[in-house]
Amino acid sequence: MYAFSTTTSKSYDEAVADVTEALKEQGFGVLTEIDVSAVLKKKLDIDKRPYIILGACNPVLANQAMEAEPDIGLLLPCNVVVREEEDGSITVAFMDPSAILALVDNPVIPALAAEVRSRLKKVCDAIAP
Repeated sequence: MYAFSTTTSKSYDEAVADVTEALKEQGFGVLTEIDVSAVLKKKLDIDKRPYIILGACNPVLANQAMEAEPDIGLLLPCNVVVREEEDGSITVAFMDPSAILALVDNPVIPALAAEVRSRLKKVCDAIAP
């Protein structure tokens, strides 16, 4: 699998705020916010339930990864998706850095990927009901 997730009964806005705060507590900042539902409405006039992609980055760990493997930026940042399901529940899904960074043939990267995964898993656990 390339992801892990949790669901919450919180509102969409609460979930986005909570995941952003939990990321911060684990040393991540949100570099990008892509409001997919707004983009689809604007570009294609399609109405979709709320869906956002947060591009999360831990600068210390990202710097270590880029020093070991300069092209690793192609696989960064770690994406986190917050989306509203048909039943009104909210799913928060996390890219699994161990799965994604397994593409990199560099002996330094697996330990960094495991550290990032551990921190993102803590964020996921903090969001879980």
